[in-house]
Amino acid sequence: MARPRSAKGRARLANDRLTEIYPGTVRELCELDFGDPFELLTATILSAQTTDVRVNMVTPELFNRYPTPDDLANADPEELEGIIRTTGFFRSKARSLIGMATALVERYDGVVPRAMADLVTVPGVGRKTANVVRSVALDEPGLPVDTHVLRLSHRLKLTEATDPVQAELDLNRFIPPAQRGLFSLRMILHGRRVCFARRPNCAACVLNDFCPSAQL
Repeated sequence: MARPRSAKGRARLANDRLTEIYPGTVRELCELDFGDPFELLTATILSAQTTDVRVNMVTPELFNRYPTPDDLANADPEELEGIIRTTGFFRSKARSLIGMATALVERYDGVVPRAMADLVTVPGVGRKTANVVRSVALDEPGLPVDTHVLRLSHRLKLTEATDPVQAELDLNRFIPPAQRGLFSLRMILHGRRVCFARRPNCAACVLNDFCPSAQL
């Protein structure tokens, strides 16, 4: 196969290769444990500055104690902080979770909204978190750009943007809407397992024959 010369060509070939390596649905590829959109939204807020493994260690107790937005909106802050303490930044995360749940109850009848414009008005929810919830739990187009997606996109020269929102818009031009969430999840998995931040394992990478940054 000819080496793709354009960012669009590299993005599409990367998408094809990563699909072979990391098969599955968005729910199967997402490493956060959840049962419904509210739980995924909660878990994603908790995942900031920590690992999905750590989040999955606290969410069973959290979801059991506060199974609905109304329950979480009325949570005792100190009790909530105690449950999520090990995820780091637990005080600010507790405020965000209570604020998020309160907004869902007061503005959206306790239901996680589908529209990006609505989601990003909820406390603790930025565009990346909204895209995670939309693409994984709500079957809507969304391409979350985290540090892994941004790093791999730079190494593959799919975008020069350092701003995650602009990078998302650049990637959206190359990836069909229905595949955006899957592409993001696969890029994240590849960043965690192969294309490491400090020393990428280019020799084991399925993208090394066309990646402009490959070191072989």
